[in-house]
Amino acid sequence: MTFQPNYGAFAKQRPATSRQSSDKLAPDCAGLDFFEIDPSLQQLLPLYVPQAELQHFLPHFKRLGKLAGGRLNELATVADKHGPVLHARSRWGEDEDWIEYHPAYQEMEHIAFEQFQFHAMTHRPGAMGYPGTLSPITKYVFQYLFVQSEFGQMCPISVTDTSIHLIRKFGSEELKARLLPRMLADKLEDLWKGCQFMTEKAGGSDMSQVETTARLIDGQWYLYGEKWFNSHADADVALILARPENAPAGSKGLALFAMPRQREDGSRNSYRIVRLKDKLGTRSMASGEVSMDGAFAYLVGDATQGLKQMMEQVNLSRLSHAVRAAAMMRRCLNESMQVARHRKAFGQRVLDYPLMQRQLLKIMVPTEAALSMCLATAGVMAQSYTGDRQAKTALRLLTPLLKLRTCRDNITVATGAMEARGGNGYIEDFVNARLVRDAHIGVLWEGTSNINALDAIGRAVRKDKAHLALQAMLQQRLEPVQIAAPHTARQLAQALHRAVALAEAVAAQPRLETDVRRAASALYYASAAIVLAWEATQAGVDGRRLLLADAVLRTHLLPADPIAAPSTVMQARDAAILSGDRLGIQEAVALLAPHPPSDASTKASAAAQTALLD
Repeated sequence: MTFQPNYGAFAKQRPATSRQSSDKLAPDCAGLDFFEIDPSLQQLLPLYVPQAELQHFLPHFKRLGKLAGGRLNELATVADKHGPVLHARSRWGEDEDWIEYHPAYQEMEHIAFEQFQFHAMTHRPGAMGYPGTLSPITKYVFQYLFVQSEFGQMCPISVTDTSIHLIRKFGSEELKARLLPRMLADKLEDLWKGCQFMTEKAGGSDMSQVETTARLIDGQWYLYGEKWFNSHADADVALILARPENAPAGSKGLALFAMPRQREDGSRNSYRIVRLKDKLGTRSMASGEVSMDGAFAYLVGDATQGLKQMMEQVNLSRLSHAVRAAAMMRRCLNESMQVARHRKAFGQRVLDYPLMQRQLLKIMVPTEAALSMCLATAGVMAQSYTGDRQAKTALRLLTPLLKLRTCRDNITVATGAMEARGGNGYIEDFVNARLVRDAHIGVLWEGTSNINALDAIGRAVRKDKAHLALQAMLQQRLEPVQIAAPHTARQLAQALHRAVALAEAVAAQPRLETDVRRAASALYYASAAIVLAWEATQAGVDGRRLLLADAVLRTHLLPADPIAAPSTVMQARDAAILSGDRLGIQEAVALLAPHPPSDASTKASAAAQTALLD
């Protein structure tokens, strides 16, 4: 069913005619094509997306780009202002606890689950007419475009997708036959959406403290207890960790269950949505508290491996969170560029002021790094699915690294973009306030920054030696950089070596736990710089990505003198990044030369400065 409500003023960018001076305000990105204004994504798609998929889905990427800047942007604005409402009882006094969603949210569900089939595209053939199943790379490109307008609904989309993965991998044949046809349906009226219920009052990051219990009665499992923070609280199937009676204490005693919203006879299952959370962000999506009093559920997989199985869903969600952070950073960058190009102050464009240029760079560099790292990591995931052991091991480390840094960088970027718009950035009429609110959930869902850093260094490095697999993959990416830009390649190789050494040192000494975030951040930024540099050497890609790699090096990895005099060489590099004009790889290399600039680099610098002022 397609909804076509009229939202009046919410859908309007600006009156066609006005007697007021609204034309003096900088426009926002509403109405723009989010695919068309993202040359970085366009250039990188052929590097990462399998050729057959790119050929088929490029028109759909373009379609979603238009939707994201148009109708989806309108709907997201309305849904954020009209959040879900919990109805505990019917008018007859019967317990129902159903959640009412605004029509704007329902129309976004139609776009995500029916038009694009986000939940099913990597699990069954047929999404958008494609004869096979999609690679994770293509799926995450769709998520990247969608989230530039709507972040909240990506949680139900993602947890449905990852719940399907767990049931397919660990569920019995009977359970798969019972649940998967419904969870893979392509019509909302037939679809069973999924979610995960993990957090309890006693156990957030520490899952060993889970108090929910499971009882086996006449061959059927029943759950008792409470879950404290459950996003997508009214999902049709919830994956839940619970402790079977007589199971050992701690995380080893946890089993994984699939709890349906309804019993097999269609009656209401024995659990209640107690209340919805009044959240800082993700207001369009329902997060709530759930109380179970003998709710029937299906055991998923080995009853002694519940937490290990659930962690697969957590890790998949972490990668999705990184993609969402990259998407929101892109929206922040685009909004900031709209302001800088169109707002005038003291007689000239804001973009022409050096301080604004510096602020835009602080937004642009982490944004571009996040896009590259998300695509590269999705590529590693695709390799791991083919049985590549090195890719599987490297992915084990990349996932928490990505979750840690992109979600933290997103907060800084969102704040910088709000400041770039000025006072309007703090007003709920514009998207910036929502971007700031939504950015903060990224450091909470699927583990805080501390938890992800500990997972990366304390487990993936210390126990799995995953840094060695990652290092080997990155060294391969350095080979074409060595040919095209040997000086930069040496700096990148040294930064990678030092980051790996730091991670090993911290992992080997538990007393150095306070440095896990520093070590994890170093690995992320070394990886990002190398991936950016590698991309710059590939055909069809803007050489400015080599300058972005250098910016990551200078900002996060190389020694810096905080009171050194300004460098005209660095200013030339920064101007070239911001100019918007594509550079050839040799022009970028000339700007990075360790000696006084040559004629080529002087010309490139002059052209960059001119383009910036145009």
